[in-house]
Amino acid sequence: MGNRLSKIVTRTGDKGTTGLSSGERVPKTHLRVQAMGDVDELNCCVGLMLVQTLPDGIRTPLARTQHELFDLGGELSMPGFELVKESYLERIDSELETLNETLPPLKEFVLPGGNPAAAAAHLARAVARRAERAVWALNAVEAISPLVPQYLNRLSDYLFVCCRVLARQDGGQEVSWKRSE
Repeated sequence: MGNRLSKIVTRTGDKGTTGLSSGERVPKTHLRVQAMGDVDELNCCVGLMLVQTLPDGIRTPLARTQHELFDLGGELSMPGFELVKESYLERIDSELETLNETLPPLKEFVLPGGNPAAAAAHLARAVARRAERAVWALNAVEAISPLVPQYLNRLSDYLFVCCRVLARQDGGQEVSWKRSE
């Protein structure tokens, strides 16, 4: 495989447009570009999680998630192509089921925090929700595969469950919301 990027500074975006993988140029404010950026940011947040101390039961699926998110971003950058597979959702559902088995029922809202790994997971969860909203906004004007927003929805659920598991690492606990007086 040859080099995909021969140089990084192209100056082609200096006037407010960016190129899609199809070769089409669109404004940087285009809903598709917004969704692509949110998915890229989500992948960065997953990378931030991966530099934390994580159990293998979370680390291995998250490493796979980074590749799936790259596929998802690729699909967004190539209108008409479908790269996200049903098996991605099935994997997340399976991982969710496994992690949920270890958790007590949720009785209160959970605040972001607990420890660095749980806090990183909360950040990823919030960005996943934003990415999902961006994808739905795009879908309102340009039909995209229904697997794309479904994947992001499932992933945000998975990341929330990761928050709960990670907060309990090393004898820690979740930070429960308490109504302000």
